[in-house]
Amino acid sequence: MLEKVIKYSIGSDLAIYIFRCCLGFWIGYELYVHFIEHQLYWALLSIVLVISPEAKDSKRLAIERFKANFIGSGIGLLCFLIGAPNFFMIIVGIVLAIIICYVFKLMNVVRTAIVALIIVLIYERDNMSWMGAIERFSGVALGCLIGLAITVITSYGINFLRKKWNLPEDEGFKNIKNE
Repeated sequence: MLEKVIKYSIGSDLAIYIFRCCLGFWIGYELYVHFIEHQLYWALLSIVLVISPEAKDSKRLAIERFKANFIGSGIGLLCFLIGAPNFFMIIVGIVLAIIICYVFKLMNVVRTAIVALIIVLIYERDNMSWMGAIERFSGVALGCLIGLAITVITSYGINFLRKKWNLPEDEGFKNIKNE
């Protein structure tokens, strides 16, 4: 019975995605609870944005979403430091995010970049400071790192178990290792 549970869980893309999302949420939530004075709820959102449900390309997509989050949050921080967030500054940021994602061939994850941009540029009236923007940028960056780490680390473990139980290895992960 245990053998069947193991084979079906490590062979199921749905089970793996659920595990990664729950693990990511758990790590992000622990950080949020222990560092409540910082805006780490943005890390929770970024973790889930980076982890991909597409099993075949999960590692590639996680890396691309990681890059897109850094592009978007970096542009958001730059726009915030240039001028107070307003409609025009957000439009400029969106256009820059799209252009940079196009240049780096990341158009399939440009929405992730735009979301990260908006997260950094969102402000509360009480927190209209550059430190608030830096905290949001840091939260997004931390979430991206956690989501990417979860995807890569669990891929190693899952592929080890798949080999042990004679299940096919994750093709997307093999492609990343060979690059």
